[in-house]
Amino acid sequence: MSSLARARVEWLPETIARSAMSEALRRSTGAYGTVSNITPHSEEIERFIGGAAPPAVIATDPAIEDAATFALEKHLEDFLVQNWGATELGRDYDIYVVDGERVGQQFPSDTGPIDILAMSKNGKTLLVVELKRRRASDIVVGQTQRYMGYVQEELAEEGQTVRGCIIALEDDLRLRRALSVAPNIDFYRYQVIQTVQRDDE
Repeated sequence: MSSLARARVEWLPETIARSAMSEALRRSTGAYGTVSNITPHSEEIERFIGGAAPPAVIATDPAIEDAATFALEKHLEDFLVQNWGATELGRDYDIYVVDGERVGQQFPSDTGPIDILAMSKNGKTLLVVELKRRRASDIVVGQTQRYMGYVQEELAEEGQTVRGCIIALEDDLRLRRALSVAPNIDFYRYQVIQTVQRDDE
């Protein structure tokens, strides 16, 4: 019969509420009585132990399930709109305008707001742009098609066509399969470029 050596465990007096944890840390801790690897979340746990809670992103809209994801996607959307003319899409499309006012960001539809609505410079094509902050799955294809259907029925004039565009950090096999039979939807990747600058520069 073999015996198991028991390591000494030092219990900390602090208790961390699951509601205060990030989604990733909550998933890693699992249910009561399970053994979990929390090493990847050491920085977050150190903040809790040190008494500094991580900054929270609070959504006031009940339709927003993941507030942090929403905030990051909104940041990406704002950046894309502000720099539209410098993008590949900006060469061929302008953000949608009504009565001289640019209204294509968060354009309302009967199935939810469209991230960005644009029109080709020759006026022949309306473009629905859907943004995802990280990996886009096949679900976003159906979402984009719903918005395209709205634009086709409610906004497109005779002779105008509607296209879709999904922008994300990366894709997966499911998305590629779905897009293979949706030739009117394009996929673009965005790139995050980080720079480091000295304070005295």
